[in-house]
Amino acid sequence: MTNEMTSTAFESLVADAVADAIVVVRRNIDRFGDAYVDDTTRQDRYPLRPAYGPFAKGQNRGWTTSFVPGMQWLAYDLTGDEGFREQALRHAADFERRLRADEDLDTHDLGFLYTLAAVAPWRRTADERWHAVGIGAAERLMTRFLEPAGIIQAWGDLSDLQQRGRTIIDSLMNMPLLTWAGDQTGDPRFADAVRRHTAQLCAHILRDDDSTFHTFYWDAETGRPLRGATEQGASDDSCWARGQAWGVLGFALNYGATGDDTLLDAAWRCADYLLRHVPADLIPYWDLVYSDGSDAPRDSSAAAIAACGLYELAACDPDRARAARARREGDALLDALIARARPANPEDAEALLLHGVYNLPTRTGVDEGTLWGDYFYMEALVRRTRPDWQRYW
Repeated sequence: MTNEMTSTAFESLVADAVADAIVVVRRNIDRFGDAYVDDTTRQDRYPLRPAYGPFAKGQNRGWTTSFVPGMQWLAYDLTGDEGFREQALRHAADFERRLRADEDLDTHDLGFLYTLAAVAPWRRTADERWHAVGIGAAERLMTRFLEPAGIIQAWGDLSDLQQRGRTIIDSLMNMPLLTWAGDQTGDPRFADAVRRHTAQLCAHILRDDDSTFHTFYWDAETGRPLRGATEQGASDDSCWARGQAWGVLGFALNYGATGDDTLLDAAWRCADYLLRHVPADLIPYWDLVYSDGSDAPRDSSAAAIAACGLYELAACDPDRARAARARREGDALLDALIARARPANPEDAEALLLHGVYNLPTRTGVDEGTLWGDYFYMEALVRRTRPDWQRYW
């Protein structure tokens, strides 16, 4: 078989995967409507988000709910089908309500939530309603900026002593909301927070061997860096696979926003470490301490996030040879996901991507579909097939 034929065969599989993803997103609209599903599947089916405290079953809470409208916007971008747009806007209205009602907002994940639920609809509709929601969410996120540490605190309200001064590598994905708000308002506070926060992560959460801590603590009063740790990895000194993938994509996105070459270097350091530590079939184990021959669970979502990060590097790295390498590596990860983690029957599936892990230490969502895995797998498909796609981040 010639290289051209091999390439053609792979592109046919990619086209099939795109079509399958659209089928699943459409089916889930029919099945779930305005309700919100849980973070992960259970036996490959998404249950409704459970009731919790004042929140009813299926209500909008937690950090993952925006991936649902995010996938609907991706499906709209791929098809132009107004049904996807209309449902995504119904979710946008609920995120507006959530912001106004101050419901479950004590988190840095406002960036994940409102980039996809407010900035994305604004980018696609230019409706000032969603612009105002995005700015409001960014202002709320800025209340978590800690002086003099120069970080956005990750979890808990700011009086929580256990969480005080703590951030996590995932936080890199929350910075694009602040970058967007700064671009829109001209207020330098936003760009300054992004610059300082990303510099701190580059200096402390990225280790000398190019692996990453999941979490890191600073003294909130003095700004002194304290220690790295994990929450979902195998140990404090191991390298949680999804965190390393957040480093690839998050540092790359923030390089594009700031032009800071140290962030471009950080993205490549994260990428090279991850690529050196994935098994031969390219689906990472849930922690990169494991290697070929292990029976540890895989985390397909880490591969999906890393693929998006490599595609982002392909788009933003001024070194064209290195950018071409990023494109090849992203293609290889996505091809592996299509071959090994795509549901066999999209007509009956609720997840786009199988074999993810949420939190293995607590045995939560192990070998299941995950909302973020679904979203970033679909975003990787869009980045692969639509090179001119205008991202939401």
